[in-house]
Amino acid sequence: MLDIKELSSVADYVVICSADSERQVSALSKQIEDDLQLHKVKPLSIEGLGESKWVLMDYNDVIVHIFLTPVRSYYDLEGLWADAEKIDTAGTDRASTG
Repeated sequence: MLDIKELSSVADYVVICSADSERQVSALSKQIEDDLQLHKVKPLSIEGLGESKWVLMDYNDVIVHIFLTPVRSYYDLEGLWADAEKIDTAGTDRASTG
């Protein structure tokens, strides 16, 4: 996760992840949407579900990008946001986020 509060007025955080198949990209986006819906959090918009090569989920302060692995490399959003603070979310489980 990247903290972009000081770099952009679009959102506070960007989450970037990738998957090895279009089916996995679709499944990840569905799981994120379902998990957040349990907490009554709804996206402003979701784009890219048709092709599932790059799904963008806009949750206002948090934008989630789910890429097919080669597409993530091509667009290199981490490079675009190189000045953003990286937030380590390793070890964070879903049970502790609610």
